[in-house]
Amino acid sequence: MKKILVPTDFSEQADNAMNMGCQIAQKNGAEVYALHILDISGYIDYAADSSYSMMGSPPSLVLDEKFMNDLQEGAQEKMEHFIDKYRSNEISIQQKIEFGNAYLFITEEVKNEDIDLIVMGSKGVEDGVEEFFVGSNTEKVVRHAKCPVITVKNRVQLDQIKNIVFASGFTEKESHVSVELKKIQEVFDATLHLVRINTPNNFETTRKAQSLIEQFAKSNELRQYTINFYDDLVEEDGIIYFAQDIEADMIALATHGRSGLMHLLSGSIAEDVVNHAKRPVWTFRLKH
Repeated sequence: MKKILVPTDFSEQADNAMNMGCQIAQKNGAEVYALHILDISGYIDYAADSSYSMMGSPPSLVLDEKFMNDLQEGAQEKMEHFIDKYRSNEISIQQKIEFGNAYLFITEEVKNEDIDLIVMGSKGVEDGVEEFFVGSNTEKVVRHAKCPVITVKNRVQLDQIKNIVFASGFTEKESHVSVELKKIQEVFDATLHLVRINTPNNFETTRKAQSLIEQFAKSNELRQYTINFYDDLVEEDGIIYFAQDIEADMIALATHGRSGLMHLLSGSIAEDVVNHAKRPVWTFRLKH
């Protein structure tokens, strides 16, 4: 793991993500890339001393050079303040500020810089209706990123993450998932708690599930793990409640990266868990 991307909007959750990203970088000698995107369509910061009116702003405003420069300078000041407390001889931090769509720039940064891990802040939601209608850049990145993503809500100390729940059906023969999972297990020196969530609509006998998990662990040469089963009405709740019951420090999941109508019909377990879990959540997209 050599490059860690931390997208930031300078919020408390983004700062928590930066804190975690820098801890991982310090332990592994990785480089941190702090990225802030100025999305003109949804980011117009009318400060108290701004010379721009909130009433009747013309479409050509986005072409106003002074306006763009003011945004750039304001963001640069925030960025310097944001990363200043993380500067040290042990951590290399690169910073970048761009104009455009946040999700698209994050995707491009992952590709262009060959990013190994994204660490993002997430506020989550408390209301299922709000979650359905209001998307987020974090959800899009979790769904489609081609590298692992860790979403963080609260402050986390690296040395306190010792138990990671990995929830799966253990029927996917995707070796690349286990490879990345073992990398993050090594970073935290943690125990993996492999768990299959049994639901009425996705039931598996204990004997069959035991065999699947054992085969998964053996074929992927996992170490330091436990095998578990948990019953609930829906998988998302089962994952979160199991993690609570064993006092896990992190949840790990693979995501199918569905989009469009398929995403609306089936939903995404990974995104739901990211939204509602209080613990950090590690996700990685399954290849199609």
